[in-house]
Amino acid sequence: MTVLGHAESPLGEILLAGDGEALTGLWFLGQRYEGAGLPRNTPAEETLPVFDAARAWLRSYFARKPLPPKPPLRPAGTEFQQAVWQRLSAIPFGQLRTYGGLAAELEPILGRRTSARAVGSAVGRNPISLLIPCHRVVGGNGQLTGYAGGLARKEALLKWEGSLPEGK
Repeated sequence: MTVLGHAESPLGEILLAGDGEALTGLWFLGQRYEGAGLPRNTPAEETLPVFDAARAWLRSYFARKPLPPKPPLRPAGTEFQQAVWQRLSAIPFGQLRTYGGLAAELEPILGRRTSARAVGSAVGRNPISLLIPCHRVVGGNGQLTGYAGGLARKEALLKWEGSLPEGK
């Protein structure tokens, strides 16, 4: 059964979703696709251990302290979305990728060509922001584009990580 919790961050309140064993969602309140796929009237359960682990990770991240292990993650999505989210999870702190670069990385994994636009769509539907770092993906020219949490948050996160492209 899916339950909800909340967390605080310097960039706004965060909605958490979990299934009792894993984190299934993490969205900034008001972001695009917030709570996508959640059952109507999902109950709250703030004390879920996976939520405590997510909050601990977030506190360390925003305090620039060594990160504890991520809680178990279980994002729901298509096979293609899952492949994109796995590539996002491999982007190290302080580094960036482009949508086109991710598309090229995925081709040998998927065994077929894919487009930057398709990757961008999957990145935008990432249900576990921050822990699956979709904010680390930029346009081909380093332009800040497409972040469901808003471009101001994306810019703040990249500044926080020291990876904001020059001139942005």
